[in-house]
Amino acid sequence: MMIRKRELEILLERVVAHPKPKVWLEQYTIPSRTAAEILFIASHVHSDIHDRSVADLGCGTGRLAIGAGIIGAREVAAVDIDPVAIQTAKKNAATLKAQDAIHWINSDIEAVRGPFDTVLMNPPFGTRTKHADTRFLTKALSTANSVYSLHKRSTRHYLLKFVEDDLGRIEALYEMTIQIPRTYSFHIKKSYNVNVDLYIIRSRRLRR
Repeated sequence: MMIRKRELEILLERVVAHPKPKVWLEQYTIPSRTAAEILFIASHVHSDIHDRSVADLGCGTGRLAIGAGIIGAREVAAVDIDPVAIQTAKKNAATLKAQDAIHWINSDIEAVRGPFDTVLMNPPFGTRTKHADTRFLTKALSTANSVYSLHKRSTRHYLLKFVEDDLGRIEALYEMTIQIPRTYSFHIKKSYNVNVDLYIIRSRRLRR
């Protein structure tokens, strides 16, 4: 489906957020603008979505998975450990008429086997559960040739070394800022701006 980035962003704004996000899972809905930007980088700059098999690890309520389906992924495996997130994502996909290509999987990411052409993910930053971010990266790079993953910029020095020591080759890194609305009881301000990096990584562990 041919669609402009702004049109995709507007569609993804209709994705409903998690009704009761869990702090230990670091659940928040990726902003629609950021999701559209990631999807267009993956699709239009690197040709990694159209007619490709795609996985979204830690899909939450579905913005990346639904967006991939809208812009032409052959199939999408959307995985989340939280059943409420999966149920909400299914409803979001139905609302946007994007459910046909997407398989919703309520499971821990360790059950994922692949292989996939591409993984898109907005994993936990590892703030609440130590090393959650690297666990997601390890799984993604063992199941897909190309990985697009969003991480807190303050972890850049560590993640660059972690990935390039063994897992893959970092092809590009895009600096972004995301706005996270007040989500949890300890949030004081209405919203928070967080500096993040989008990593584009080619796997050394998986070759097809």
